[in-house]
Amino acid sequence: MKIALASDHAGYELKEAIKPYLEDHEIIDFGTYDLKSMDYPDTGFKAALAVSNSECDRAILICGSGIGMSIVANKVPGIRAALCQTEKFAQLSRQHNNANVLVLSGRFISSYLAGDIIKIWLKTEFQAQRHAKRINKIKIFEEEV
Repeated sequence: MKIALASDHAGYELKEAIKPYLEDHEIIDFGTYDLKSMDYPDTGFKAALAVSNSECDRAILICGSGIGMSIVANKVPGIRAALCQTEKFAQLSRQHNNANVLVLSGRFISSYLAGDIIKIWLKTEFQAQRHAKRINKIKIFEEEV
């Protein structure tokens, strides 16, 4: 699986810490590449667009709270970004929402918990039989707007 990865300065350390959990996948790192203050839309849009245009299969975005990156990603057509603070949220985001972007909080979860969330999120399949009609309604709305 090809995964886009992006953070702002507040998510940089967690972004670097989770890379070992992604070693079985191809990663495209859209930055940031240090702790220097920067604006999360600058990296978040690039990673979300990589998923939207099928350059990458999924993305993981990280900022301080995770809220900013969630807002950015969900502005991109075809993106279903989910801010997950627990393994159960990660599982449900895939099963029910077919989330293609995982958003993590760099300031509020440990790298160990992030790793567990990522493992669950990557292996959980979408339960299309129950939830596809809802995802389709989102797609139709995006096309109409």
